[in-house]
Amino acid sequence: MMTKAIQSPAFPYLGLPIIVAGILFLRAGSTDAFITLLLLLVAVFGYIASVTDIKAKKIPNKLIISMMASWIVIMLPKIFWDTDAAIAIAADSALGFVIGGGLFLLVYIISRKGLGGGDVKLVAAIGLYLGYGGVLSVMLVGTILGSLFSLTLIMAKKIGRKDAIPLAPFLYIGLLFVCFVVA
Repeated sequence: MMTKAIQSPAFPYLGLPIIVAGILFLRAGSTDAFITLLLLLVAVFGYIASVTDIKAKKIPNKLIISMMASWIVIMLPKIFWDTDAAIAIAADSALGFVIGGGLFLLVYIISRKGLGGGDVKLVAAIGLYLGYGGVLSVMLVGTILGSLFSLTLIMAKKIGRKDAIPLAPFLYIGLLFVCFVVA
């Protein structure tokens, strides 16, 4: 039986302050506050996407649009105070968006919607924040962990081969790997 605290709507979001504090702690010596802000935003949005995907088996378009709009709002001032760096970041971000979203869109099409459309949009949006190198790492770690989890459930006969599992939590683990280890 679940306790009332676990049933409350706020419970799934209790881990978010710990993740934010961890990113701030690890980036405390960094002189690039802009990158730290991008990492914090993508960590928050990814966390919300993961919890939503677990609960509703769907990643809302409003969340993805908010994610992309936030990236634009963060980038605009950067263009005025450090144009050269902003152009380099924007080019890397565009590559991350196209490569991450494009590869997942290809899988979505080939698998005949075996991959969720929300996952495709989420990876494209993560590509904006992390660039092509970061999004490739997220995709690699996330899909490997998701596959291992699915295979374990299939072998334990908990799910069938055609059953869906939420992929966003595994992509989020990949995202945290990039935020805490790579970035």
